[in-house]
Amino acid sequence: MADPKGFLNHGREVAKSRPVDVRLKDWNEVYVPGSLLPIIGKQASRCMDCGIPFCHNGCPLGNLIPEWNDFAYREDWTAASERLHATNNFPEFTGRLCPAPCESACVLGINQPAVTIKNVEVSIIDKAWETGDVAPQAPERLSGKTVAVIGSGPAGLAAAQQLTRAGHTVAVYERADRIGGLLRYGIPEFKMEKRHINRRIEQMRAEGTRFRTGIEIGRDLKATDLKKRYDAIVIAAGATTARDLPVPGRELKGVYQAMEYLPLSNKVQEGDYVVSPVSAEGKHVVVIGGGDTGADCVGTAHRQGAASVTQLEIMPRPGEDRSAGQPWPTFPMLYKVTSAHEEGGERVYSVSTTHFEGDEDGNVQWLHLTEVEFVDGKLTPKPGTERKIPAQLVTLAMGFTGTDRENGLVEQFGLELDERGNVARDADFQTNVPGVYVAGDAGRGQSLIVWAIAEGRSAARGVDRFLTGASELPAPIRPTDRSLMV
Repeated sequence: MADPKGFLNHGREVAKSRPVDVRLKDWNEVYVPGSLLPIIGKQASRCMDCGIPFCHNGCPLGNLIPEWNDFAYREDWTAASERLHATNNFPEFTGRLCPAPCESACVLGINQPAVTIKNVEVSIIDKAWETGDVAPQAPERLSGKTVAVIGSGPAGLAAAQQLTRAGHTVAVYERADRIGGLLRYGIPEFKMEKRHINRRIEQMRAEGTRFRTGIEIGRDLKATDLKKRYDAIVIAAGATTARDLPVPGRELKGVYQAMEYLPLSNKVQEGDYVVSPVSAEGKHVVVIGGGDTGADCVGTAHRQGAASVTQLEIMPRPGEDRSAGQPWPTFPMLYKVTSAHEEGGERVYSVSTTHFEGDEDGNVQWLHLTEVEFVDGKLTPKPGTERKIPAQLVTLAMGFTGTDRENGLVEQFGLELDERGNVARDADFQTNVPGVYVAGDAGRGQSLIVWAIAEGRSAARGVDRFLTGASELPAPIRPTDRSLMV
């Protein structure tokens, strides 16, 4: 274990952020480069060798957190990287983007600030890349079996890497022009620079994974034709059907879904545009939705020079401490201040949009809202609280309702859906169509990056067993009590 008295001798420290006035001038990650390594040994030493490490259960990947904390404390970065990669294909993604349910389940967190697990994780993988400990792992022999993976987000990439390393010939199909899915075009550069995706793609290419961009299965290539070409298929197309807001004025110019707005700023960073075709510069921006996607819109609008940014959330403001209904080690709904919120803007809770108002040219100018409260378990408008706020750019970040039904993929495969509109699957992640599997948000619904990677790995094991009759891939994580998970 790490220092037996580490949690007594050292308080919690987290990565330092660059000053707001500095980071708003660029799109680089918000953290001070190199600020973690000087403190990470002490932070890893706070891992307290608890009898039952609930962080394992808090993490959908089942990460071996106490083990790599110990190696990080001892500065054995090679061993730490090996333990980290034993359960997680892409720790540089999760170490930057995951909300860290592992920390919510940390035993130390019962009565002290939890171990900075996420910071230790990202320090280990960044050090591993720096020292060359991350290398391609090409299979020793090929199986002669072929697999197509539809979608190149974290679930698709994890499934593809696992199956490639098992010796199967894998091709990843992505409808966008670049690999990465929401990692590429949904996550802003200031949260994760895309160089982290690029070097993983190069590693996977060196291992033998093939990538096909600009091909949408169902439109550009029929699903039935794809099934004829490959021995097995993994659908990891995400839950891309955005929840809409059917109120008067929705058709006005300037009202966009978040995933219409965010990818354009990422394309600016890729060099496709000089300036985003949808920019917040000089505009009063309203973001509807209080989650992480909404925060991404807030940070993007700040960097584009918005005149003001207001984020609306229909639910009440969460508390700063656990409620009685969300005891340790569950993942609590707490009030969060992200890096985007540190940069300015206003957050308004318990409000609902009633309609939009535009000018004579059809451009949105005002958003009308009302306060809401729970009455008999239902959110109900409060009389006399109606008002309007300036809104020249509105982004809808209210989540997603299921996988894409418009491109024909579901119908062409003949897939069954569950009651939530997700692709139904069995315990091996196989759909009702033999040889066709589903992983990530397409089967689970909108969820976390750690769940996407975990499901990609689990689906890969199911595919491997289907193709070979057995599997040498790691067993999928199957928590006995999903109430402890996110």
